[in-house]
Amino acid sequence: MSVKVRFAPSPTGKLHVGNVRTALVNWMFAKGQGGSFILRIDDTDLARSTPEFEQGIEDDLAWLGLLWDERYNQSKRFDRYEAAAERLKASGRLYPAYETAEELDRRRKVQLSRGLPPIYDRAALNLTEAEKAAYEAEGRRPHWRFKLDGKRVAWEDLSRGHAEVDTASMSDPVLIREDGLFLYTLPSVVDDIDMGVTHVIRGEDHVTNTGAQIEIFEALLGDNGGGSAPAFAHMPLLVGADGQALSKRLGSLSISEMRDQGYEPIAITSHLGRIGTSDPLEVAPSIQALGAGFAFSKMGRSPARYDTADLDRLNAQALHAMDYATAKPRLAALDCDLGEAFWIAVRPNLSKLADVVEMARIVRGPVTPVIEDAAFAEAALKLLPGTIDAGAWGVWTEAVKAETGAKGKGLFMPLRLILTGQAHGPDMAAMIVLMGRETLVKRLKGEAG
Repeated sequence: MSVKVRFAPSPTGKLHVGNVRTALVNWMFAKGQGGSFILRIDDTDLARSTPEFEQGIEDDLAWLGLLWDERYNQSKRFDRYEAAAERLKASGRLYPAYETAEELDRRRKVQLSRGLPPIYDRAALNLTEAEKAAYEAEGRRPHWRFKLDGKRVAWEDLSRGHAEVDTASMSDPVLIREDGLFLYTLPSVVDDIDMGVTHVIRGEDHVTNTGAQIEIFEALLGDNGGGSAPAFAHMPLLVGADGQALSKRLGSLSISEMRDQGYEPIAITSHLGRIGTSDPLEVAPSIQALGAGFAFSKMGRSPARYDTADLDRLNAQALHAMDYATAKPRLAALDCDLGEAFWIAVRPNLSKLADVVEMARIVRGPVTPVIEDAAFAEAALKLLPGTIDAGAWGVWTEAVKAETGAKGKGLFMPLRLILTGQAHGPDMAAMIVLMGRETLVKRLKGEAG
């Protein structure tokens, strides 16, 4: 069986780390199995869906390297959902209910006060045609509920192991709203059948929904020539470093903002793909390598902790391993392409690529020297080698040490402050070669440049 999975975001907002993790795990599982990844835009809510958010979803996924093999818009498939709904109505599995939200809320409160579970009592199944007509005459329009079998639905979950849901403890789910809008469940099941989805991978907050969805799969497949529901995997959810649930409303966790903040795609995917697993939290060589190494057996049962400090570490790690050929066009875009030697010298000190702008300024200037001891600077200038090459720093510092008696931090820090204006930075042996002797002389004299 060829593996086929899907990611079905709604274009009503920006992608955030929670749903990108779902997309990533689907992609990794599919690619690790040599399968296909479907992008299915859930835009059935025409009032809230926008082309801008849809484009943003595509841009974010492409930037992360999560390229899709097939792509669909649910808004173009209403005829398929209508046909499925009619089949369910004809078989008695989809029935109209006329209660208002207020009436349902009152019923739930009464049930709770009597110590009963607050599930729908199926009163609508007892309505006569005359009663239905009376509601229609009042201007009420029905919502449509799927009649559950009220049985134990079991499956072998790829992430959780054996799982069971008793649908007798659930309300019959609403599949179509009063205004005719299809809710997520029916289009999702219809699409999974039509598109040949073999595995549904999502968060563990959907476990209960899966019991109802399997019954809908069975109802539709049973009158459509047979078949079986997909396999399911329900992953532990993400929590913050403090153990609290992550809110998808946090703008700082949207992928577009993370891109703007300078995070590398491979750092984000390595982080989201490996937290909560037995794999070491390190940057993967590529997103393809992430897929090749993925297995649900590596995934723990506890919530996965999303810690920005870990992401920052991985981001720095990704930059430190980046070769010049990869960095070159991005350095050029920042007007900081000073050659391969520059990149090799500065990349160990980068946390975000934008940090390179300051590194380039140190080389090109202007820099205001920080001279705390004029006599030390004068001695260093006098002893500056005539040729500034790879060995010049070692020769020069030994000479300055012998002349001034300065050593250790007392030797290296004053020179760094004079030449860069900063207390920390890249290896000075490489930096002085990049600066050149003329610039070194100017700064040792205390001149900005």
